[in-house]
Amino acid sequence: MALYQPLTFLDLVVYHRDHVKINRIKEIKCLQPFQSLMIDIKKSAIAMFITEIINKTVREESHSQEMFDFIFRAITTLDALRRDYESYHLIFLVKLSRLLGFGVSSVNEVIGGRATNEETERLLPHLINGDYTVSIDMTNGQRRILLELLLGFYTDHIENLGEIRSVKVLQEVMN
Repeated sequence: MALYQPLTFLDLVVYHRDHVKINRIKEIKCLQPFQSLMIDIKKSAIAMFITEIINKTVREESHSQEMFDFIFRAITTLDALRRDYESYHLIFLVKLSRLLGFGVSSVNEVIGGRATNEETERLLPHLINGDYTVSIDMTNGQRRILLELLLGFYTDHIENLGEIRSVKVLQEVMN
């Protein structure tokens, strides 16, 4: 069952037949076993959120290798981090937007016409230019506001994004 957890990277040998909707799996093995992702509750909540975001945003297979490489690096980095990963999902959203074709390059792009405060505007450049391993000093309330802004930015660019249900779980676990 561990092989079938969300975001587990699998190496499959599949019998593919034309005009058949269900293919047969001949071999399956874990490509990159996780060390902490499934046992750390905060990382698991971030992973659940990332899974939902990927499912709702990644549609085309035209850049599949580039997207796979990005997701693989992002998830293996999350698994390897030992501390300061509370803002990881925010940086992931910024980086993913670039691959989806509407990447963030300025604070005003994220804010749009939304009301915000000076403190939030001060933190946004850290996310836009940040890396997963950089610690960004912010409160849970600030993280919540930034997440709402980024999801609003995604809604502006992705048709039928809908509600991201895992946000509630993520916010509850991060508090």
